[in-house]
Amino acid sequence: MKITFLGTGTSQGVPVIGCTCNVCRSLDFRDKRLRTSIHIDVSGTSLVIDTGPDFRQQMLREGIAQLDGVLFTHAHRDHTAGLDDVRAFNFLQQQSMPLLGTAETLSQLKNDFAYIFGPKNYPGLPQVELNTINEEPFTFKGITITPLPVLHLKLPVLGFRFGNFSYITDAKTIPDSTIQLLKGTEVLVLNALQRDYHVSHFNLEEALAMVQKISPGKTYFTHISHKLGTVASIEKELPDNVYLAFDGLRLSL
Repeated sequence: MKITFLGTGTSQGVPVIGCTCNVCRSLDFRDKRLRTSIHIDVSGTSLVIDTGPDFRQQMLREGIAQLDGVLFTHAHRDHTAGLDDVRAFNFLQQQSMPLLGTAETLSQLKNDFAYIFGPKNYPGLPQVELNTINEEPFTFKGITITPLPVLHLKLPVLGFRFGNFSYITDAKTIPDSTIQLLKGTEVLVLNALQRDYHVSHFNLEEALAMVQKISPGKTYFTHISHKLGTVASIEKELPDNVYLAFDGLRLSL
């Protein structure tokens, strides 16, 4: 399994134009964060989790020319706004793009991108296939995927587990039933927004406490705001086997 972090940032706490904070002034490429998304290659099957506003830029940057499906964690626009750009893969692959999400998420996509699902199927329109999933494990192109239900304040969000790799973003609460699903994870990706308390996201302290509870082999934090700081400053504070992810980071499992 090959993992590529397409984006590790967030719209939360984005500074104004001309900001001179340490992150904005940083020359470290690891501090240049697009909106959160990840690419997973399992034995040649290419999947993306979430298509945020930076989806096109991320796919071009990583040279990803094949995409077999898109999984959605939830329907917030910072995770869905780039959906229109699946049309490039329609053209390259001459087939519709499977989209996988809960009934609520897919319903919101149909509302936000009504022109895609309208009665007039004009040339160049993104071609998609909706696949409803729930909290039960499912198989896609021979790959077993286990949903990981969490709460984003009160909004249900799905993380996903692929073998010994687990991916969770936009979580504030992880129920005990999901903790059990995470046991034995070798690599965990988890959101850690900032140092201060946030109503709907783990802050750094809460994310570290959750890592202790789950006890994975390694953890990479994502969905990082400018308020957390630079990679160089934060990584000094992290325990062994806990890291800040960065855009373009690649893992092989």
